Amino acid sequence: MSDDLNADGVASALLASIGVLVRRVRQVPVDGGLTMPERSALSLLERSGPTTSSALAKEAQITAQAMGATLGALRDRGLVERRPDPDDGRRVVLTVTPSGHQALKDKRNARAELVARALTDGTFTQAELDQLAGAAALLDRLARTI
Repeated sequence: MSDDLNADGVASALLASIGVLVRRVRQVPVDGGLTMPERSALSLLERSGPTTSSALAKEAQITAQAMGATLGALRDRGLVERRPDPDDGRRVVLTVTPSGHQALKDKRNARAELVARALTDGTFTQAELDQLAGAAALLDRLARTI
């Protein structure tokens, strides 16, 4: 088998297995949890920093109306706040509140705990855990090269 075919096969296998893992982990319920659109919008706002609703909608590739509704729900729950744009007083920028950061952290921690439980339930040997640890570093490197 050529290197290209081998790389294609590895790429397909990785995408399939990582896709299943991500879908399963995203389904973890958290008390007072966020809907998928809320989590996505809050994560995007956390990564991008203070910005406008329309800029977030454009980055998320959804309508401004859909983003506005999602951000409105997040504001109502105290997870996002509106502030005047320091560069243009006519505009409003949105920021993640401390409660919003905590909601994202709680969701991430719940996911990490789920994976840790699965890794320590006796299904995986120590050698397999070592392989997964090495694979995590390689997957991180792969993600950074894409």
